[in-house]
Amino acid sequence: MTEQHGLLLLTLLAAHWICDYPLQGEFLARAKAEGPLRVYHLIAHAGIHAGAVALITGSLALSLMELVLHTMIDQLKIAGRYSFARDQFMHIICKVIYVAILAAAP
Repeated sequence: MTEQHGLLLLTLLAAHWICDYPLQGEFLARAKAEGPLRVYHLIAHAGIHAGAVALITGSLALSLMELVLHTMIDQLKIAGRYSFARDQFMHIICKVIYVAILAAAP
């Protein structure tokens, strides 16, 4: 991994924090976990993350991966299958994988 890849990873992790806290807000945090429209709110939250991945990497494929994986990981946390720590660990692993994919690309 080069210094450029390390900076990319740090940027993705910083964006994850921004998307998970300031951009999510209290309404979306609650709405994605309960209520009849929760799945739409969960997908909206994951879409914010996917947008950040697209902006940072320029990759539609990685953005779509983020949309799907973030939705799945958060759903497991909401269902009580994952702790907060495991949830965050899984999100971090996703970012590491995205950088590895980009690093391996020709």
